[in-house]
Amino acid sequence: MAVWLSAVLWIEHSTRAQVTRVLDARLIEAARMVSSLVSKNQISLNTHDPAQISLPADAQYQHQQFCQIWSFSGELVGRSQGAPAERLLPAEDTGFRNITQNGERLRVFAIVNRDLGGQVMVGDSLAMRDKLVHDVVAGFLWPALVILPVMAALIWFATARGLAPLDQLARQLEGRKVSDLGALPEGPSPPREIRPVTRALNDLLHRLAIARSRERDFISYAAHELKTPLAGLKMQAHVARRAEDDATRDHALAAIERSVTRTDRMVRQLLDLARVEQRKGETAGTDPGAVARQTLADLTDLADRRGVALGLDLPEERHEIASDEFLLTLALRNLIENAIQATPSGGEVRLALSLDGSRCTFDLRDGGTGLPEAIRARATEKFVKGTQFDDSGSGLGLAIATDALETLGGELRFEMLPDGHHTRIALPV
Repeated sequence: MAVWLSAVLWIEHSTRAQVTRVLDARLIEAARMVSSLVSKNQISLNTHDPAQISLPADAQYQHQQFCQIWSFSGELVGRSQGAPAERLLPAEDTGFRNITQNGERLRVFAIVNRDLGGQVMVGDSLAMRDKLVHDVVAGFLWPALVILPVMAALIWFATARGLAPLDQLARQLEGRKVSDLGALPEGPSPPREIRPVTRALNDLLHRLAIARSRERDFISYAAHELKTPLAGLKMQAHVARRAEDDATRDHALAAIERSVTRTDRMVRQLLDLARVEQRKGETAGTDPGAVARQTLADLTDLADRRGVALGLDLPEERHEIASDEFLLTLALRNLIENAIQATPSGGEVRLALSLDGSRCTFDLRDGGTGLPEAIRARATEKFVKGTQFDDSGSGLGLAIATDALETLGGELRFEMLPDGHHTRIALPV
């Protein structure tokens, strides 16, 4: 329709230009003809009306055009039948003019004949020219007005037919239960138009089913992990209440304290895990050395209780990287906590930082024996944990660190060397 409308506008402009050119040429020809006829005395004045002139019978221009002949003295020498009696153009004026006479728009051409001592003016109606142009445009528009409804009907039919499979797919989705995450039935020969949509939806449903299964497992594991220390709390509180001697009561209270500590760590890690999943990784100028120093300082009490020494090796110069300080702190804290828990009393946990042009690397060395073979492949999954030195872990530390580093675009690797177990973090600068 846009192309058609553009064509109409172009044809209207082109036709008007052509009509103007052709009819202006006719006016010039008619003016010269009248001037020539007067010069050869082939136009006779009407004796009954000197203002009227008689044109030859074969002068075809008289049906659509009119003419006036004025002397230089300002007298009307003659005019054709139907021509205005008033002067159309000023004396001595030549060429084309558009004028309005008695409410009618006219196109007038004037020439001066010096031999005759007069001015010849020939003109026609601009309304007649407009009608010619409108007839051409109307001849182009009428087929369009007939064809456009047919085209609209065909487009509607084709679109409705093409979208019918999508409507059917929409009805299938509307009728499914929220819990139904199975693949969409495609039938023996699904329409070609919706096969990509169906494949994409089935892939999305598959990923949702996996996520929902992980969510159910997460809730189940979290409930189980919280239930265990809470059951211990209840039992030890019962023991402390019934204890008959201070030693038994102190032992029960110490067990209660351990259970509260374990529960507190579990709740904190669950909250950290939720924050990591919701955070998009807002990069800003971050000093990795300051983050490492502060994280080790926060874990000094835990290391002292375990009898583990903490060490830190930093470059001499201060550097900044584009990273999310919250996520980096979260990853380091959980990895260092795991390292402290895995290191026997009297051992050391040492964190070294190094930077080059494109990478920032943390090397965390502990005195543990490394990841057990049984859980090495699944160590970064939620609630997967080892029990070599401490069974109070929740199995969430590595999962939190892994998720945080993935958001930061970092990598996490483990390596057992003669000087101890190394956990390496590599981040883009």
